[in-house]
Amino acid sequence: MSHFPEFEVIPAVDVQDGEVVQLVGGERGTGKRYGDPVEAAERWIDAGASTLHLVDLDGAFEGERANAAAIEAVVGAVDEGVGLQLGGGIRTADGARDLLDAGIDRVILGTAAIEDPDIVAAIDDTHPDSVVVSLDAKGGEVVVAGWTEGTGLDPAEAATRYEELGAGGVLFTNVDVEGRLDGIDREAVAAVVEAVDVPVIASGGVATVDDVVALKRAGAAAVVVGTALYEGRFTLREAQAAADDA
Repeated sequence: MSHFPEFEVIPAVDVQDGEVVQLVGGERGTGKRYGDPVEAAERWIDAGASTLHLVDLDGAFEGERANAAAIEAVVGAVDEGVGLQLGGGIRTADGARDLLDAGIDRVILGTAAIEDPDIVAAIDDTHPDSVVVSLDAKGGEVVVAGWTEGTGLDPAEAATRYEELGAGGVLFTNVDVEGRLDGIDREAVAAVVEAVDVPVIASGGVATVDDVVALKRAGAAAVVVGTALYEGRFTLREAQAAADDA
């Protein structure tokens, strides 16, 4: 997958009720609101983002896409040169294909891929390398259904399985540290990176530029940053420059 020829810092645009929100530890109702998704997307692109990470949070919890209009507005507002990856509520191969045909570059599948692994191969058949499987870990095991149900799966083993099914990448989120600005779990990321050949996108807990650099050194192809950017802990350019120098 040529999506990440160089390490990328990817801003998160998480949408709930049509607004940008950042949750703490994946808990509903903990979110702080940051305004209009299109404005956020344009701000990050102006700041140098090559890729945006879009999440339909209502979709992630409800199991169906609830912020389609807001997501479509973002797709319509950004230039073709900006990569868009979308997760949250994508449950079927047909639904994923519709999004890919409408301008999304990569679909992120979480619960659907765990419950029906064949969906990964089905989408890959028509849209090669466009599926990123999202593995959310809590206490060292993969969790699903809005981070509420444990699966007993080890993240590295799960990543290997999905790579074999045709996943073009893995999004690995450590839910224990997500949104808390407490720092990352480098070892957990490195274990997933070592298990697969496809790109691993790391997410969760990034609080400092040093966290970004550490994830690059752990082998991640890219890192998704949300709260730290919205709270102004560092700028996108600062993070990308530090990673480029590392």
